[in-house]
Formats: sequence, structure tokens, C-alpha cells
Amino acid sequence: MKKNKIFVACDTTNISKINKIINKIHNPKLKIGYKFGLEFLNSKNGRAFLSKVKKKIIFADLKLHDIPNTCSSAVKAIKDLNVAYLTIHISSGLKALKAAKKVSGKIKLVGVTILTSLDNKALREIGFNKDVKKLVLDQAKLANKAKLDAIVCSAQEVKIVKKVFKKEIITPGIRFSPKTNDQKRVLTPKEAYKNGSDWLVIGRPLTKGDIKKNLDKLLDHLKQWSLNLKYVEFQTLKH
Repeated sequence: MKKNKIFVACDTTNISKINKIINKIHNPKLKIGYKFGLEFLNSKNGRAFLSKVKKKIIFADLKLHDIPNTCSSAVKAIKDLNVAYLTIHISSGLKALKAAKKVSGKIKLVGVTILTSLDNKALREIGFNKDVKKLVLDQAKLANKAKLDAIVCSAQEVKIVKKVFKKEIITPGIRFSPKTNDQKRVLTPKEAYKNGSDWLVIGRPLTKGDIKKNLDKLLDHLKQWSLNLKYVEFQTLKH
């Protein structure tokens, strides 16, 4: 049976909280990885902690964004850690993407498109004249040209990305309800999977408050989606 794939966003520098998240968020119905960002990897104990983690899927969300030589050097510098996925901004340019990919080895290099905190209005404020979907499509084509292993994009853009990028798609901005907090382009887990996402990145909806209840809520949400999907497939076969 195919498992739903989830990256749990570990958005804290508190090691005891990280251990709690890792120990409590697991289920045989899910394939689970753990995402760590700049805050954690730049913290006093972050790098030391990751160097000791074994048999876990680690996603280093560093969002590299620099000249080709610096991006390449940064990828080399993290290869001593147990990292499976590493992010780089596609807007770094084709040369930087290729330079990073050339030295990535077993690490899957993940291209970041437009951040989910940005909408068309925010993009215009920083000088972009194209709308979100057009920019994401152009960046997906560039990621494909650079032979990246995966792409990060909002669930709202997954369908258009899949037209030009056939590898893994990782989707942040996942919420169990329409309330969006600090992110603009968000969808629920079932909507994201329906659109074609391979991995979902889920943080606060899982890690804030009662972790077990949050996990049960996610599993129930996905169960309902799975039942609806099977019903649709059955009706299709009937006709």
C-alpha cells in the first residue's frame, strides 16, 4: 500500500522539543521525514544534533541563494551530515543550480520556487511583473534544465509544475483548515495530494499543542480523502 509522505517542519532550536516531535510523530501509514531550517542549523546545537541522527529522512531547508561557487561550496560543507534533501532557490540562476547539482552526490537537490508567503501583490512590491503561476512555471522549466531532483512549490501550482517537471514535488503551506496564518497560498493535505504533491511539509498543525491529537486529526483527514478517492475510482470503473 502506498504511504502518504510527510515532512514534519521542526521549527524550533530546542533539542528536547525536537526529540519529542521525532518520538511522537510516527505511524505505519505514513512515510515521515523531518525538515530543519536555517534557524536550527545555525543554532549552537543544531549541526551537532543532526550529525548524530540515524535512520531518519532529513530535509535541510537552507534555501541556498548565491553565486555558483558559493552554492557549490555550501553543498560540499553539508555533506558530512545525514541529509537526504537540500533546498536551493531556483532564482539563483541556472549556473548556480548546475554547480550545486554537480557536487550534491547522494543528496537530493530541491529547487525552491516562489515562497508561499508571497502573493501577486507582494511580488509586485519586490519588482516582479509576472504573476505567481507564470513565475513558478518558468522556474520549474529551469529546475528541469538543471536536472534538479525535486521542486518545492505551493499546492496551488502543483498541476502546472507537473506539466514540465516529472520528479518529486514537495509542498509547504499545508493547513488542516482555511486559516492561513503567515502564508498566502495554502491548501489542505487532501487538496495537495489531489493536485499531485508527493511530499507535504507540515509544521504547526502537527507540532503545536497536543501532538498525538494533531496526528490523529491528520490521519482522519487523509482517511476521508482516501475513501472519497476510492469511491470516485469505483464510479469511474462502473461507467
